[in-house]
Amino acid sequence: MNQRYPSALLENAVNELASLPGVGRKTALRLALYMLRRDVGYTENFAAALVALRRDVKYCKVCHNICDDEVCSICANPSRDHSLVCVVENIKEVMAIENTGQFRGVYHVLGGIISPMDGIGPGDLRIDSLVRRVAEGEVKEIILALSTTMEGDTTNFFIYRKLSGYDVRISVIARGVSIGDEIEYADEITLGRSIINRTEFNLTSSNS
Repeated sequence: MNQRYPSALLENAVNELASLPGVGRKTALRLALYMLRRDVGYTENFAAALVALRRDVKYCKVCHNICDDEVCSICANPSRDHSLVCVVENIKEVMAIENTGQFRGVYHVLGGIISPMDGIGPGDLRIDSLVRRVAEGEVKEIILALSTTMEGDTTNFFIYRKLSGYDVRISVIARGVSIGDEIEYADEITLGRSIINRTEFNLTSSNS
């Protein structure tokens, strides 16, 4: 049975909220009614925060992490080891690794992983900019910290091949993260140890 709404404005709000990932129509209705119970100032601040996020957030011109300026706070920090670059799928992985407190290098955010089933190929990722960073000569080690899935392993292999002609060490995080797990869901201790105990990448790494 279709839900009937006493107001078209309420229905519109529910429709928009239900378009968010993981939010069903019942949850969307509950959120919309919650907003109605709050004062107008709260709702205005909430909406303004979302608009500012979409309009004003920038992407670091070095690593593609999100930031408020042209360069993110990690890349701009002289105390970080800029010769050590951790390659991750998305921004959530940067946040997860930072929470471990075990990594003092910098990052490179690919924006996804190779997934032919989803129509994502190497050209859709920020692999070329990673190659350019390595070509500049400052990078001494690349840590591949992608999800331990078939897609993650495929992406690791592609990056390894792209960087094979450069004088750079390529390592992969230890398999403390279970096969099929995504980095963002690993607990901080396990993830931290996986980075510390990383091993040199080779053509059999994806099968280990």
